Amino acid sequence: MAKAPKPNRPEARLPKGFRDTPADEVRQTSQMLAKIREVYESYGFEPLETPAIEYTEALGKFLPDLDRPNEGVFSFQDEDEQWLSLRYDLTAPLARFVAEGLKTQTLPLPFRRYAVGPVWRNEKPGPGRFRQFTQFDADTVGTDNVAADAEICMLAADTLEALGIKRGDYVVKVSNRKVLDGLREVAGLAGDGNDARWLTVMRALDKHDRLGDAGVRLLLGAGRKDESGDFTKGAELDGKAIETVMSIFTPAASIDEKLAHLDTQIGASEIGRQGKAELQTIWSLASAAGYQGRVSIDLSVVRGLEYYTGPVFEAELTFQVKDEDGNTVRFGSVGGGGRYDGLVERFTGQKVPATGFSIGVSRLQAALAALGGIRAQGTGPVVVLVMDKARVADYQMMTQTLRQAGIRAEMYLGTAGMKAQMKYADKRHAPCVVIQGGDEKAKGEIQIKDLIEGSKASETIKDSKEWREGRPAQISVPEADLVPAVRDILARHKA
Repeated sequence: MAKAPKPNRPEARLPKGFRDTPADEVRQTSQMLAKIREVYESYGFEPLETPAIEYTEALGKFLPDLDRPNEGVFSFQDEDEQWLSLRYDLTAPLARFVAEGLKTQTLPLPFRRYAVGPVWRNEKPGPGRFRQFTQFDADTVGTDNVAADAEICMLAADTLEALGIKRGDYVVKVSNRKVLDGLREVAGLAGDGNDARWLTVMRALDKHDRLGDAGVRLLLGAGRKDESGDFTKGAELDGKAIETVMSIFTPAASIDEKLAHLDTQIGASEIGRQGKAELQTIWSLASAAGYQGRVSIDLSVVRGLEYYTGPVFEAELTFQVKDEDGNTVRFGSVGGGGRYDGLVERFTGQKVPATGFSIGVSRLQAALAALGGIRAQGTGPVVVLVMDKARVADYQMMTQTLRQAGIRAEMYLGTAGMKAQMKYADKRHAPCVVIQGGDEKAKGEIQIKDLIEGSKASETIKDSKEWREGRPAQISVPEADLVPAVRDILARHKA
């Protein structure tokens, strides 16, 4: 007799570069986003939601290639053969929204909005690098006033502190695309023919925190061999150009002195002087508002210089923690942004200045967890045990009584006995369980077991007899006192 064919079942697996998010992490994220939202709204930013899908041409940098339509973004064609893509960030949809508002003359300028949501990138995943992640942005569109950039820096600092990161454990670094363009002119690297070379220079500068002066100098010159023996080709600048570029790291006693040095470093470059003036204004406004030590001028910030047109910001965490293996971990950048005056212009043909800041939610959440700023494990619902299947209605009524009093609660819906129900409550991280067997019902009482205190007490109990006699953290109360008794237990652990 022939064997029956095996059923063709799909394999239960995640797509590469994606992840599931468990309940505790979802709650942690929700708590964190609520605090960020509160700060953003205190600055007058208004929420805006845009679709997850845009016409691919609206994304700007990632236009579709007919041979590689999913390069960088996840793309597909609609019934009209128009290319659509999952949004790559939250800024391109904002630019499209602003352009539409300007066209219909319905958008007040300056326009201040914040947005939070997932973005998708069709790039090679790696450790801690996923194809879907969440960003939380704040942007001001329609003003070239540098005060808007200074305000974004203050917003970033206030947000980190609202999340429990102390002063001294972070810094908001500020650089400027125009200053570095001026430095490029002075170093003799201006012109389209030197674009690739200048990109190598920028990548070298970005490694200054990790490699120091010596390492960056090697990368500006012939190249550098790392500890593993791998060689990275350098920008091959001559000695004079290297000294010009490295001048941005000249030690200074203060930010004011650092800014004063820029006059000699960028020479007669007009674009460089514009950038220096913008940095001076940002620093003056931040200082006047009391943000010294929280906001700092640091020209080693070179993120997104092909994208940004003026000031560039980076929020960096400076504290260190130990991972599970005892290794020192530094989280570094958890957000950044800058001025992007050309993005809306793609739609309108007219300059529409804009500046903004974006938080990498997952990375910041990991840092907060390391600091203890958010709990690694949430508290589950109170669990009402089912001791007698014939009395399910009674247990359901107890559960509803707790819910109506504003207490998270659930009745056990399985078919297992008491021991298995207690294990279930532990897995649900229940703070306590409600128990009423036949004896308790006859007395008009309810047993409430504090699982958190019980777990602590069990560590000191020697044998089962002592356990049965003591029944640690278990109390008996009249049925009418169910809600206040549970509230007392919850309040005890909340404190």
